[in-house]
Amino acid sequence: MPAPAVPTPPAVPTPPAVPTPPSGPTGRTEPTPRATAQVHPVDERLPARRLVPAALQHIAAMYAGVVAPPLIIGPACGLDARDQTYLIAAALLIAGLATLLQTLGLGRFVGNRLPFVNAASSAGIGPMLAIAEQQHGTHRLPAVLGAVMVAGAFCLLVGPFFGRLMRFFPHQVIGVVITLIGVTLMPVPVQWARGGTAAAEGFNSPTNLALAAFTLLVIIAFQRFFTGFLKQVALLIGLVAGTLAAVPLGKVDTHAFGTAAAVALPEPFRFGAPEFQPAAIVSLCLVMLVLMTESSAGMLAVGEICDRPADRATITRGLRTDAFATLLGPLFGSFATSAFAQNVGVVSLTRVRSRFVVAAAGATLVVLGLFPKLGAAVSLVPMPVLGGAGLVLFGTIAVGGIRSLVRTDLDSAPNIVIIAVSLAVGLVPLVAPDVRDAHGTLITPGIYHDFPAWAQTILGSGISAGALTAVLLNLLFHHLGARRPTPIPTPALAPEQAVAVP
Repeated sequence: MPAPAVPTPPAVPTPPAVPTPPSGPTGRTEPTPRATAQVHPVDERLPARRLVPAALQHIAAMYAGVVAPPLIIGPACGLDARDQTYLIAAALLIAGLATLLQTLGLGRFVGNRLPFVNAASSAGIGPMLAIAEQQHGTHRLPAVLGAVMVAGAFCLLVGPFFGRLMRFFPHQVIGVVITLIGVTLMPVPVQWARGGTAAAEGFNSPTNLALAAFTLLVIIAFQRFFTGFLKQVALLIGLVAGTLAAVPLGKVDTHAFGTAAAVALPEPFRFGAPEFQPAAIVSLCLVMLVLMTESSAGMLAVGEICDRPADRATITRGLRTDAFATLLGPLFGSFATSAFAQNVGVVSLTRVRSRFVVAAAGATLVVLGLFPKLGAAVSLVPMPVLGGAGLVLFGTIAVGGIRSLVRTDLDSAPNIVIIAVSLAVGLVPLVAPDVRDAHGTLITPGIYHDFPAWAQTILGSGISAGALTAVLLNLLFHHLGARRPTPIPTPALAPEQAVAVP
């Protein structure tokens, strides 16, 4: 008889295969790649179609400010038209290199890696003019450049200490400083809207004011009725529209474009070897302290706007960039370098926070410095058109300061005193300035006119005066002899009671 069939046991399901991690060349198991972290807006690399217009907005906003110091200092030092061209080219070149170094960084030592523009500051124009007046002939510009070089070395030595003072800059101090940057600089775009200088043809004419208003209305319209890319480049569109509207009115000056040199290669010591005069050095070192304060405030403002707060290390690296640009710039004819507040306004208005956009603007400045004919093309934008755009830029900076002030405890009496007094002190130079006629003759002296030169340098800038007041009052109320508040114990929450805080 055949053997009975043995029942087949049910098949056991085979467990799913576990993928074997790849082995490295040493035979050790390599870790599984992690998911790519989300890129912060500051580190975002935009496509060319968005990057180029955004960079051009920064160029248009800052160009007049970059060329202002050489345009004023050059004639005061007796430069002819050809040397004046090289002085402007040097300012553009150093501004571009400093901006590239600031945005891209160099190791862990230099560059704050924020969308931050550096260029020759107009804050030192007054003291530099005073230095030029005290010298004779060909010694004027070398004495100015020598003092600037020493001021750069001074910034390099003192800069790290500014970074260590960040704990003395709470929101009430930061808010005051950023607000004052916007408010105290508001006369600049107003002067542009009127025509630039009192000696300019048609200064304060209804045509100039109408051009400024038209540019402002175009920017507002694109901010209100458009979205996405067109909204982000509203500033550039306003500048182009205002310039086109100025052509039939005869307000576009092509003289600078026609006379500009095609190429201007950097030439060290073109204006002579720097000269080191003790009085001039002291004056410019005081100016450098003011510029360091303003630059630190600018970094704080950009950090707030970009949601990447500037800490002590960031401030120190940024000031080192200022120092190197100020120290090496005079070799080619540039002046003391600091932050450009109008570009802080561009970042705040457009919300384009990529540092690579500003780096592209820096690279463009380098090209404009090497080829002055291209740089002169930017100067075709009339002053009234720049003024209309400037009203928006500086206004948005003030809004950034107000945003920071809202974060503090405004029910606290000490905070109210700190903010109120600091704003008042910062506004004093704005409401009581020196009043001069079209020929530069003093009509009404400002409130600090009879003070010593060093006091005028510090108090005459509303930004530095208000910042100094805010820091000192914050020390008085919150640090010197102030008791630390006793922490209130917080009861523990059960897991089901915990609420996630965004």
